[in-house]
Amino acid sequence: MLVAEFNYLLPAELIAQEWLPDRAASRLLCLGRGSGTLQDRWFRELPEMLRADDLVVFNNTKVFPARLYGRRSGQKAQPVSAQNPAAKDFLKGRVEVLLTRQVSAEPNEWECLVRPGRKIGVGEKLFFGESGELQAEVIERGGFGERRIRFGRVVDFWKELDRLGHVPLPPYIDRADQPGHRERYQTVYARERGSVAAPTAGLHFTPEVLARMRERGIETAEITLHVGLGTFQPVRVDRVEDHRLHRESYVISSEVAEKINRALDASRRVVAIGTTTVRTLEYSAGHTGRVEAGCGEAGIFIYPGYKFRVVGALLTNFHLPQSTLLMLVCALGGTEQVLEAYKHAVSVKYRFYSYGDCMFVE
Repeated sequence: MLVAEFNYLLPAELIAQEWLPDRAASRLLCLGRGSGTLQDRWFRELPEMLRADDLVVFNNTKVFPARLYGRRSGQKAQPVSAQNPAAKDFLKGRVEVLLTRQVSAEPNEWECLVRPGRKIGVGEKLFFGESGELQAEVIERGGFGERRIRFGRVVDFWKELDRLGHVPLPPYIDRADQPGHRERYQTVYARERGSVAAPTAGLHFTPEVLARMRERGIETAEITLHVGLGTFQPVRVDRVEDHRLHRESYVISSEVAEKINRALDASRRVVAIGTTTVRTLEYSAGHTGRVEAGCGEAGIFIYPGYKFRVVGALLTNFHLPQSTLLMLVCALGGTEQVLEAYKHAVSVKYRFYSYGDCMFVE
């Protein structure tokens, strides 16, 4: 299967650069599996569109300010521009570090992406903050800018990260992060800190929408998958089958596992909010067909031909061409039908990507 089969044309002006004032005001494109029928709806209609016996599963991960701007050994400290830190820093030869996964807490080691990737070698010291109060050393080098770094001791690492870090906005959002992103690039039900990107399907939910779901008696559950490289890394091979995903940490409680398995036993539909929820549930059920409680690292790559064990419907945003996320949606909704739906979304000017509109796939 060729990666090029998952391509589509998207005018740049349809890439949403800002959030809507009302989270629930997004458009919602509904795709019926098999029939391929399309309906243009609004997200706020979702509670009434769901079946009364659906079980809706959310990913409650919380984004942290994972992007750091710093300097290498021997470089003078420079104040970071609040307007455009990335552009200013790179003009001065500074370094960008995107933390993607904590390997250990003691010592405090992280997998990350660095720029400029070619220049940062093992043993390099990196300094963050105007006085270099947060420091790290590169201890391992990988390809495509991947590094493993070890931070020096500080009184409260997470407090320092909150102070110095930036919201890790995707590269297609063409501006620096602002204070408002800390609230809006986050779901209203985010609880468990650990993601470097938001599970964007959940950005549309408001307390009012969640309340209407409860009023209808729709059962809900929460799992945790911390979004890392496995979700947003680009595909650099020609054949889909040759791609390998980075693993991402997840937690499923025994209560949630029992709730989902009861729903499956009763032939009730499990609705996943976001592709990260799909991957967590399907990975957990990979051995027995039943969701297993526990914590681990999910590395499942779902593409057309995959047989779903748990998920019967998906709410998701629109994804980048040739991405693993688009391949997952095609696996659930059918490649031809999903790409036709994307073509329709482009033609009627849906907003795409993280701050864009969404899609319900059966």
